[in-house]
Amino acid sequence: MTFLIADDHLVVRKGLMQIIREDFPDTLFEETGSGKEALEKLRAKSYDLAILDITMPEINGLDILRQLKSENNKIPVLILTSQPEEQYAIRVLKAGASGFIGKEVAADELATAIRKILSGRKYITESLSERLASDLSDGSSKAPHEMLSDREFEVMKHLASGKTVSEIAEALFLSVPTVSTYRNRVLQKLNLKNNAELMHYAITLKLV
Repeated sequence: MTFLIADDHLVVRKGLMQIIREDFPDTLFEETGSGKEALEKLRAKSYDLAILDITMPEINGLDILRQLKSENNKIPVLILTSQPEEQYAIRVLKAGASGFIGKEVAADELATAIRKILSGRKYITESLSERLASDLSDGSSKAPHEMLSDREFEVMKHLASGKTVSEIAEALFLSVPTVSTYRNRVLQKLNLKNNAELMHYAITLKLV
């Protein structure tokens, strides 16, 4: 088997390979710290599994997933990230990921996730499964930010962190007018007037 590991931290990549080899000793690995290179590799070669972080230079994990899905690429993708599960898990699964898992999990849960995905199934944590079941059973409506598109959500988080439109444009490789458009959409969908209200909203709901 051959796995691709894409994470912008070298120590994380090496640590993952060491952990995975304990349960899958015959696995071969390719690695990259660049989202752009990860996408190029996934287009050029068939891997048994790709393990991606969400936050990477040039192209993030969500954008890679969207691009692969649009190209009908069938390589299974496990998102392994430090980003909060409650904010990103459902988004990455909808984008086409085979599983979502936090970097703080124990090694045996990572092995369980990999085995399940390699068998052709999806993997979600027990806590996420319980949350999904709870949402269905209590009939609760979605919070306003859950109605944002992936890109709008990403821009919202940057704005809530105090970044300017120019800084966000540089970070996301978008034009300033495009980011301004996303900002306006976010404020409209959340029924907020300005960045200060947006920051208060995000802090209150622990989105930043």
